[in-house]
Amino acid sequence: MAQGRNAISRQIIKAMSVFGGVQALTILCSIVRTKLVAVWIGPVGIGLFGIYNSAIDMINNIANMGIRSSSVRDISIEVERGNRQRIAEVICVVRRWTWALSAAAALLMLATAPLLSRWTFGDDNHSTGFIILSVAVMFNALINCEQSVLQGTRRLRQLAQVGVCSATAGLAVSIPLFYFMRDDGIVLSIIAYSAAAAFFTWKFRNKDYSKTPVSLSVGEVASRGAGFVRLGFFMTLGSFLSLLSSYIFIAYLNHASGTAAVGHYQAGYTLIHRYAALIFTAIGTEYYPRLASVCDSRWRTRLFVSQEINIALTVLVAIISIFILFRQLAVNILYSSDFNVIIPFISYASLGIVFQAISWCMAYVIIAKGKGKTYIVTESLSTITGLTLNVVFYNYAGLDGLGLSYVVWYIFYTLIVGTVYFRQFKLTLHRSTLIMTLYATVMAAAAIITMNLGLWPLTTAIAIASVAVCIIFLRKKLSR
Repeated sequence: MAQGRNAISRQIIKAMSVFGGVQALTILCSIVRTKLVAVWIGPVGIGLFGIYNSAIDMINNIANMGIRSSSVRDISIEVERGNRQRIAEVICVVRRWTWALSAAAALLMLATAPLLSRWTFGDDNHSTGFIILSVAVMFNALINCEQSVLQGTRRLRQLAQVGVCSATAGLAVSIPLFYFMRDDGIVLSIIAYSAAAAFFTWKFRNKDYSKTPVSLSVGEVASRGAGFVRLGFFMTLGSFLSLLSSYIFIAYLNHASGTAAVGHYQAGYTLIHRYAALIFTAIGTEYYPRLASVCDSRWRTRLFVSQEINIALTVLVAIISIFILFRQLAVNILYSSDFNVIIPFISYASLGIVFQAISWCMAYVIIAKGKGKTYIVTESLSTITGLTLNVVFYNYAGLDGLGLSYVVWYIFYTLIVGTVYFRQFKLTLHRSTLIMTLYATVMAAAAIITMNLGLWPLTTAIAIASVAVCIIFLRKKLSR
């Protein structure tokens, strides 16, 4: 039993190191790109980025039926069973469905371009931008398909190579567009980034099963894909509600306070997710397919979830405390002094990352078990709560209030998925996970409070202590 836990821990840590490195490079490229936008274009440019990307994500999630996540589950299950023919057939079905849905996504973007422009900006002046972005929508659909195959077949090395090459190439083509075209280059830079990602995703795609003969009729493809499409439909609906909520709030913020306010919000929100992504990428990339392959075993599911939460929280506390200590320096380096107004927002929101890690680890069990209806209920409750809290807290305390809203939101979400995890699935968490949750909450809150009070020496001590605990914990896991 102990050997099983240690083997799992080593897998998690290895995935974190690999994809943490990929994320670090991706973040560095994103930092440079965002910095150039902030300097050359300003908060308006950051706001436009947020608006366009929110629209792209929303359309992609509507048209692609959640195939990225739901197909990973089916592929992982077949990989665990070891039937090469079945694996090749599932991959074939996923690819054919994606080609059809990617075209549908692009057409949907074209059809709704004028509406998106009016809803967001109040006029038709940005319709052309949304029309051009239909190309990026198609690219993103194809990217999701091949990356789901890599993820489901555990080809993490190739998946990491895709991330590295896409980030560097995307940055390289974006720089001249920003410099020479300023805000007119934003749309083209999004397309260029998607095109680069599509190229390298295709280059590093899994070719092992291409030689396995697969003969499936159109009817068989439709029938075989119905399973993950049904689950994908619920996941799409949940993701769409979340993205729609984000889009509605950004549009509300744009009308209420202007595009600059959207830029400040988007900058803070992006910054919070940058350091969290170092951990959450490992959760989504390595943890999910592994969890899906053993979801029928209550003991192994409990073990996987508990181990993932423990390691994620240990690393996150160290990252959060360091981030809080250098928060102003980070904002000035990544953006400019014009963005110092986001410091309280990102400080308060950092505490929410603790609960986000806990809730995500438990929420993946719902997807791994294929419980689409349960998933949509939890996500709908979360989305409605998040949007309501954002509007209320923003009206009450402005941008600072959005940080507090983030914390309350993820506490509520943790309670929602925790109820499903404990009551519906009859699962539990290891006692060490409860202790780690208390430790993470106290340490993150202490770092935020001491820094807000100007007691930076105490914040420094907290950061050093959390890093030391993280190093000792990880060494202990790796040495066993």
